[in-house]
Amino acid sequence: MIVITAEQVHAALSCPTVLQALEQAYAGAFTMPPRNVMRLSTESVNHDAFALLPAWNDSVIAVKAFTYFPQNSPPHASLYAQILLFDRQHGQPLALVDGTSVTYWRTAGISALAAKYLAREDAATLLLAGTGQLAPYLIHAHASVRPVRRVLLWGREATKAQALSARMQAELPEIAFSVVSSLESACAEADLIVCATGSPAILLQGRWLRPGTHVDCLGNHHANQRECDTEAILRSRVYVDTFANCLKEAGEILLPIQEGKFTPETIIGELADLCAQRVPGRSTQDEITLFKSVGAALGDLATAQLVWQTRPRV
Repeated sequence: MIVITAEQVHAALSCPTVLQALEQAYAGAFTMPPRNVMRLSTESVNHDAFALLPAWNDSVIAVKAFTYFPQNSPPHASLYAQILLFDRQHGQPLALVDGTSVTYWRTAGISALAAKYLAREDAATLLLAGTGQLAPYLIHAHASVRPVRRVLLWGREATKAQALSARMQAELPEIAFSVVSSLESACAEADLIVCATGSPAILLQGRWLRPGTHVDCLGNHHANQRECDTEAILRSRVYVDTFANCLKEAGEILLPIQEGKFTPETIIGELADLCAQRVPGRSTQDEITLFKSVGAALGDLATAQLVWQTRPRV
């Protein structure tokens, strides 16, 4: 068994190869039990957690283990993860892969893969709410599937948003980056909206969404919190990464259900349904689409397997 570091993960991956691996994995045959997220504290204000995510296909078994300590501050990260790969035929351990780096790549890849099916083909303006470690990956991934020419950045800390804007302008000079202070005004200009925050309060109001917008909410994985309000859900054709995980952890879906305004049957389908073409994606230019993800083991498996297959051989 080998150990694959974060540096090796980054060296092995690119947006096109990650999206291709994810699409093939979700369109193919796989087994993915629901992920198990265990709270480490009974205090309502403490969201420290430990999670296990298993999945397997015809060649690899993967289990991701991660800790989530959202109140951590430097030098400690909020997320630490490792992925263990086993050979499917004989059960032999193959590799221990840095899971934190894989998480960034697969989360951004899944977000962009959903946009490939659900965003308008001419979507050119991306609004990104959130300036954390994931933000650069999300920008690169979405720019690889849609003709993004402008990115509007919003964050609670203006200095972080400005720093992210300067960094991304240097990395993608063909795209115009700007920092916005009003999400409402930015929504009036956005074709794509990605919410990637840990906000415990609603950020995105459904009444702000213009026809033809695609929304991706990926920052929240608590059943009693949400990044968008009920109106955003009701105005949209809703898709999820997995029914099992979202109907257990996604407040964006669960709270409207509790209010009696939405039902699980209203969800159009999972990401696997889109990739396997079992359900339609966007059907008109004017409809609003919304994708909710909380994370799924298959994305970790597909990305870690790609790293394993493409790593430099010595």
